[in-house]
Amino acid sequence: MIEKGRISAFQMAIMMYPTILATAVITLPTITAKYAKQDMWLSPVWASFVGLFTVYITGRLDKLYPQETIIQYSGHILGRIPGKILGFIYLLFYLHNTGIIAREFGDFVFSTFLTLTPIIVIIGSMALVFAFAVRGGIEVLARSAQIFVPINTVLIIVIFILLIPDLKTKNILPVMEEGILPSIKGAIAPQGWFSEYFLISFLMPFLVDREKGIKWGMISVLAVTLTMILVNIMVLLLFGESTANLTYPVTAAARYISIAGFFEHLEVIVMAIWVTGTFVKMSVFYYALVLGTAQWLNLSDYRPIVLPLGFLVVLISTWSASNMAEMGHFLEKSDPFYLTTAQTVIPLLLLLIAVVRNKWVEKT
Repeated sequence: MIEKGRISAFQMAIMMYPTILATAVITLPTITAKYAKQDMWLSPVWASFVGLFTVYITGRLDKLYPQETIIQYSGHILGRIPGKILGFIYLLFYLHNTGIIAREFGDFVFSTFLTLTPIIVIIGSMALVFAFAVRGGIEVLARSAQIFVPINTVLIIVIFILLIPDLKTKNILPVMEEGILPSIKGAIAPQGWFSEYFLISFLMPFLVDREKGIKWGMISVLAVTLTMILVNIMVLLLFGESTANLTYPVTAAARYISIAGFFEHLEVIVMAIWVTGTFVKMSVFYYALVLGTAQWLNLSDYRPIVLPLGFLVVLISTWSASNMAEMGHFLEKSDPFYLTTAQTVIPLLLLLIAVVRNKWVEKT
């Protein structure tokens, strides 16, 4: 087997937590507020059903084809040539998405903190770091997540506690003034992020307790949902209707903190959450890309292709959008359907074909 490392189902859940939340913590309130307004805190609840469904589909496929990823079992389901074509499409998909994540990271750091640093330097340095992490294997990624996730969770809670005196509960009222539809519209973007739970298909073959994979996947979805609700409520109670006009509302919320005239400018906390969370997210996406490429090419080791693929990721990140406005439009309008189609709809079709095919074989 290409990957000799092993992780637990709990570690998989820990890895997926920042993989979904890293970008969501920064942009989620703005996107959901545009459609859901004061009901924006409900949008993650509706979006989470896509995550739960995706985990279930992935778990069923893993039971049918244990020790294999979609790059491998797509050939068993569709046939060798169609399976190879679908596998190549998924490699392009994860290459593109890893580049987009790197660009989001670069745009945030450049526009908020390092305004005089070329964005290619920011992206390139981060790419080099997660390339070395991926070379270390799946166990290194799992242990990194176990270190960063508790710290990030505590930091989010600290921000929320420090903002309590400035929160206005009237901003959340009236609840469902226009019915349930606005909150469902606000769930369109986050449901695309929840579909990223399909990445566990690249992690489940290496679990030491595979029978617990679906359970911990579901628990991870619920943890992400609760965190999204907390972040949306925090921003909504602080900024109200103006949330939709903010580019990075969580950063703005951290800057809003001022205690006794000296305990302020805490946006560095958001920076810490973003950098460490994005490191885990990019590493998981990049690991899926590298592992899938090695499996598609029938290589015995994925490490020789880590750095070359990292170079491609940096190139894709610079080509993915010409500016932040174009990137924001893509993430809000096209990306949710792009992500869900590739990571929920197509796996569902593969599962249906596999089930029908297996029943047909049993009958004949």
